Amino acid sequence: MNAVKHPSPLEDEALSLSPVDRALRMPLHEQVAADIRRAIADGEASPGERIPQAKDLAAVLGVNTNTVLRALRLLREEGLLELGRGKAITVAGTPERGAVLARMNELLDFARRQGYGRDELITMMQSLPQ
Repeated sequence: MNAVKHPSPLEDEALSLSPVDRALRMPLHEQVAADIRRAIADGEASPGERIPQAKDLAAVLGVNTNTVLRALRLLREEGLLELGRGKAITVAGTPERGAVLARMNELLDFARRQGYGRDELITMMQSLPQ
């Protein structure tokens, strides 16, 4: 797979993305999310910077725009991206921050299954020694 340098509609900005590999068993939206995650980790886009619109990313990656939107929502849930009004997509954090947020969501889900609410979990965490 060769990386494609994709100029965004914004001047002086580009992400080096690879077309998805349909032979992989990984769902397409997860491949797209992984590629964007890698680009952010490699410093191609820093927190606060905008990335190309979903339709432009879809054209470069060879997938449907809805596939890209699903990947972007996943990255938003991880805390990596902010999806603004209109079509603005901004890098919100680093992959490390995204990984911590993912683990926190897992912990919150586990706590809920054990009968604890969010506020109770926060109180428990605050009582831990630093």
